[in-house]
Amino acid sequence: MSETRPGPGGATLRALDFKALPGWEADDHALAFTAFCRSAHSNLKATTVLRQGLTPDLDLVAAFEKALTWTGTPRDFFERYFQPFEIIPADQPNGFVTGYYEPELKGSLVPHPDYPVPVLARPPELVTVPQGQTPPPPVDSSLQSYIETPSGPQPAPTRADIEDGAYAGRGLEIAWLRDRVDLFFMHVQGSARLITPEGRVVRLVYAGRNGHPYTSIGKVIVAEGHLPLEQASLGPLKAWLRAHPAEARRIMRLNQSSIFFSVDDTLDPLDGPIGAAGHPLVTDRSIAIDRTLWPYGLPFFISAALDEPVKRLFIAQDTGSAIVGPARADLFFGSGEAAGLRAGAVRHRARMIVLWPGTV
Repeated sequence: MSETRPGPGGATLRALDFKALPGWEADDHALAFTAFCRSAHSNLKATTVLRQGLTPDLDLVAAFEKALTWTGTPRDFFERYFQPFEIIPADQPNGFVTGYYEPELKGSLVPHPDYPVPVLARPPELVTVPQGQTPPPPVDSSLQSYIETPSGPQPAPTRADIEDGAYAGRGLEIAWLRDRVDLFFMHVQGSARLITPEGRVVRLVYAGRNGHPYTSIGKVIVAEGHLPLEQASLGPLKAWLRAHPAEARRIMRLNQSSIFFSVDDTLDPLDGPIGAAGHPLVTDRSIAIDRTLWPYGLPFFISAALDEPVKRLFIAQDTGSAIVGPARADLFFGSGEAAGLRAGAVRHRARMIVLWPGTV
């Protein structure tokens, strides 16, 4: 099968047969189908999304409808209603994947001497710019959020502004953590399980962002020669930042993006955090994609030579500021320290195949 067609973001899509996907037959399609059905429920019930993505086309919506009444095998479902296309980016030979997870952090829901760093709720004046639109002048057109003030729209405070007290005295604090390193990586991951001194476990979920650009501090630390590239995984990065507090403060502030959170007591402890699509993520089956190029709910088969080799079907259910491009994905590894170690070690080239609906 040699059909090619233009893809989003300048990519080329090359048609494949399912039998040409290494590892397809051995995969656990039932787990992927469970994740897909979550996307189907969310889309068909018009669940509120956390970050607006592309509107799914009619074929994908039809596949959502079919999934909720499907009685055959999960593998047969995907082979019946989807066609695999390898994504060939315009600027490189293949795709690129990273990993993310839901941290478990010690903290408090009330001010506590051991936990001095506040986690902030979304300020009421923050406005998120809808997908495909730009903020009103004089706010820079590249910003994804802004604030309404008595004098009109203004850029939201940056990470440095917030650390310097931009929201002090507003009563926006909903939790407290031990240091800014924990807070920074909680912002990067977009959610956390907070373990209080009393042993209570509280879910902190994404509630918005200040709209300023995201900067990878791992790249900065490597570029400045503080760590070699092969050591720039999650554990060593955290250790270096804590060992060099002055440099850490400067470097973390280079990432102007800052995240706001809310407490969610409704999530099942066995579920993952709420992704951008508005429903819980599924460990090892949910991915974050570029929401400007792909709709939530779309299946992707990804093959990558990680320490634990991946040949697996995933569902697009999240997004992220650093996830840019048609063959770029962030793999969700679950919750807790072990998941963090797995996620933090992933920066790999990958073969990405989108399953495009169209035979419904």
